Amino acid sequence: LFPSKITTEQQSVVLVKRLLAISVSCVTYMRGLFPESSYGTRYLDNLCLKILREDKSCLGSLQIVKWIQGCFDALERQYVSFFHAVTELYQFKFKYKKEVPQMDIISNQMNFVNGVRSEDVTQASRLLIRKLYLLMQNLGPLPNDITLTMKLLYYSDVTPEDYQPPGFKEDGSPGDLLFDGDPVNLRVGSVSTDFHLMKVRVTTEKRRMGTVESNLIQKNGPTEISNQGLDCDEEEGSTKISCLDLAFSQEEVTGPKKKRKVSEPEKLLLGGRR
Repeated sequence: LFPSKITTEQQSVVLVKRLLAISVSCVTYMRGLFPESSYGTRYLDNLCLKILREDKSCLGSLQIVKWIQGCFDALERQYVSFFHAVTELYQFKFKYKKEVPQMDIISNQMNFVNGVRSEDVTQASRLLIRKLYLLMQNLGPLPNDITLTMKLLYYSDVTPEDYQPPGFKEDGSPGDLLFDGDPVNLRVGSVSTDFHLMKVRVTTEKRRMGTVESNLIQKNGPTEISNQGLDCDEEEGSTKISCLDLAFSQEEVTGPKKKRKVSEPEKLLLGGRR
């Protein structure tokens, strides 16, 4: 399911893309957005995973697959910094490490110096997926009629102004997103390789919380999500979130300061869910 070794940038890209696809599939499956026919089955150790596939009988899931493929394009080009899907709020943040570890050419083993071990990356990946599944099992149900969308935010200093990944267009209203209800932030986890960092956070209404573990919860949840300044610090007690500086276990890396270009796809109305 994941690369056995993550020692090259290409292997790291494959890992991040699979983590993204599995995570989005987990959310849509566990929240009952699409029928069983829209998913294939894979296993992560003893955990049964449902992975979105191209199901021509379900236009909604087919569109989501195209969105994910568009995200892959932006990831490969190292343009995308962050995206979220607003039903509840699922946020995925990506960073690209420019300082890669040096090869130890003196040793016969040809090991990377001060690099992240592949075993640690695999373990962190497994933990991220398990925590996401656990979270989905403990959240209350969504409304019957919901609209699903994704927004991609970019590193503007490297992204061409006219770039749009397949299936996306320029966001016509790139302002702040307002979150209705009483929001609660949930820290899911992060995975860091020598080339990429991926973080996942969920924001949902307090009444849907169920029996979610308290150590996942962040205080001072957002009611407004800013599209700019995502790598700034959060103000204590503030309800406006301008960053994703979460207390994850793996090493934080710094990225470009401005991320202003925003893309969005066509929105989907998900009526008659299973």
